[in-house]
Amino acid sequence: MPNIKIFSGSSHPDLSQKIADRLGLELGKVVTKKFSNQETCVEIGESVRGEDVYIVQSGCGEINDNLMELLIMINACKIASASRVTAVIPCFPYARQDKKDKVGSRAPISAKLVANMLSVSGADHIITMDLHASQIQGFFDIPVDNLYAEPAVLKWIKENIPEWKNCTIVSPDAGGAKRVTSIADRLNVDFALIHKERKKANEVDRMVLVGDVTDRVAILVDDMADTCGTICHAADKLISAGATKVYAILTHGIFSGPAISRINNACFEAVVVTNTIPQEEKMKHCPKIQVIDISMILAESIRRTHNGESVSYLFSHVPL
Repeated sequence: MPNIKIFSGSSHPDLSQKIADRLGLELGKVVTKKFSNQETCVEIGESVRGEDVYIVQSGCGEINDNLMELLIMINACKIASASRVTAVIPCFPYARQDKKDKVGSRAPISAKLVANMLSVSGADHIITMDLHASQIQGFFDIPVDNLYAEPAVLKWIKENIPEWKNCTIVSPDAGGAKRVTSIADRLNVDFALIHKERKKANEVDRMVLVGDVTDRVAILVDDMADTCGTICHAADKLISAGATKVYAILTHGIFSGPAISRINNACFEAVVVTNTIPQEEKMKHCPKIQVIDISMILAESIRRTHNGESVSYLFSHVPL
């Protein structure tokens, strides 16, 4: 593939390497370091003049440092005369701060701020995966390809859950209902959702299950899990409602704070996440975590973008 360069930020070098291997390319030379006052410095170690540049950096770990590093890398490539710079952001940072709620009317819309920062730094195109709200694409004035983990999730379910024809796909909150119905339709099975009633002062959340899971395998599906309070609560609810087994499938496994101990104590058969965020360390402490590799989806979207081909094939197929 001529005139293409792939650079890796420091957030997820393993995923960047897998993408480069899949495309048969070497990762570009880049040195990122911090000055003693913690300022980030990036040096691109090879010419990018006239090249189609892709920078892979996920929104995980030290999120603010990694975001700043991405912005500096984009800018460094842009002012070194790259013809096009694409930011490949498997897990988009600040995606949950995408609107003002009724309650906190002085809340920021930080996802829009991040979109502006990426545009101003010189990004020409964004490739991301399973945005928390797909409207975030509209925060940008540049093209955004929001890829889906759904085809890889369907493949995993069919290959790893023997009783998948007798399962119910469950959304742990009303917001994920659309995602869940899409998967349920593709598998031709039922779906259910859990309605969370917001707690008043000193009251625990009440969860109401809408749908039937009696004597079935329940598969919880969501776009991300952070502290895992909701999905662990939901798993208990499903078992008490008569589910035989509970799996959780999540695109972005953030797993911060008490998440790992909660999963270990919960009644999951498996908690399945994609590798948009590195999971090696967490898997050592939690045998229930399994990982779906989505590097081939990102690699294929880079190849298609570079060659000017359509990317929409990837919305419903896993590249071989």
